[in-house]
Amino acid sequence: MRPALPPEVFEPATSRLALVPAHVGVISIAMLAIIDGWVPWMVWPLLSIAIGVSMSCLTFVAHETVHGGIVRNRTVRHIIGFIGFLPFMVSPRLWAAWHDRVHHSTANVSTDPDTYPTLAEYHSSLGMRIMVDKFAPGGGRWRGILTLMFGFTGQSTIQLLQARQRQYLKPPAFRLAMVETALGIAIWTTLAIVAGFVPFLFVFLLPLIVANAMVMAFILTNHSLSPRVEINDPVVSGLTVTSPAWFEWLTLYFGYHVEHHVFPAMSSRHSKRVRALLQQKWPQRYKSMSFRKALIRIHRTARVYKDAVTLVDPMTGREFPTLTPSDLSPAVE
Repeated sequence: MRPALPPEVFEPATSRLALVPAHVGVISIAMLAIIDGWVPWMVWPLLSIAIGVSMSCLTFVAHETVHGGIVRNRTVRHIIGFIGFLPFMVSPRLWAAWHDRVHHSTANVSTDPDTYPTLAEYHSSLGMRIMVDKFAPGGGRWRGILTLMFGFTGQSTIQLLQARQRQYLKPPAFRLAMVETALGIAIWTTLAIVAGFVPFLFVFLLPLIVANAMVMAFILTNHSLSPRVEINDPVVSGLTVTSPAWFEWLTLYFGYHVEHHVFPAMSSRHSKRVRALLQQKWPQRYKSMSFRKALIRIHRTARVYKDAVTLVDPMTGREFPTLTPSDLSPAVE
């Protein structure tokens, strides 16, 4: 596919660096407005939403930056990654290992750290059963809201704690990742002391729920409706979700996930070019769906794999087919 695309789409989108001070500014001003009482308390929930949206947008910027889509310099990538992932206290060092290196090479393969379990894994692991039965979305049960509210915070914490065991990070890198995480915790703890409990609830805790929800809504739809695979094939294992133009722009086209897995280091601003090429070359394999429909399907289906192309709800026994090339039109909208 690379020869069919112009060379400029593979250049870093450095203008997106301007999004960092823009979102940091929104967050800072809204926080000060709450802490210093610039606005009446009735406005605080609206400011919390604004903070949470900007936190999630910073995460999307960090994601693209650490991949190399915005700037190539490693030091700058690390700094932007730290700022962008700070709301979740995720070390950019951990993210580069867990997400960039491991997930991108094993998406929906058995060794993918982000995939939901097989039925055998579900039955053999108490932790998996608790995660699926108490928190995972699916089966029409509204408990899945918990995953939206806290999922990325929980997932990143688990990945940090398992980074040594899964050999994502060597001991020196793991220690640095722990230091970076501790620094993030110290920053938010200091803010809590300065702000006081009630303002902190509105400047961080509620915004963090908003940010979790925005990030997790995409993470869930990226792969959780698609089949397990034996080799890394992003056209089969991924799903692109489309949204209104303003929302796609705000979230840096993060829903174009098949395109991202094909060219991880490319800025997502070029995703639609890659989408057109995928639809041209593999019209019977490429999968796309509206964000709304994908979230509804996440809510109604199951999260455990009975086999590579079948999802099963262990609590009810109901089965659901994954989204596979054989039963989809070129682009499900």
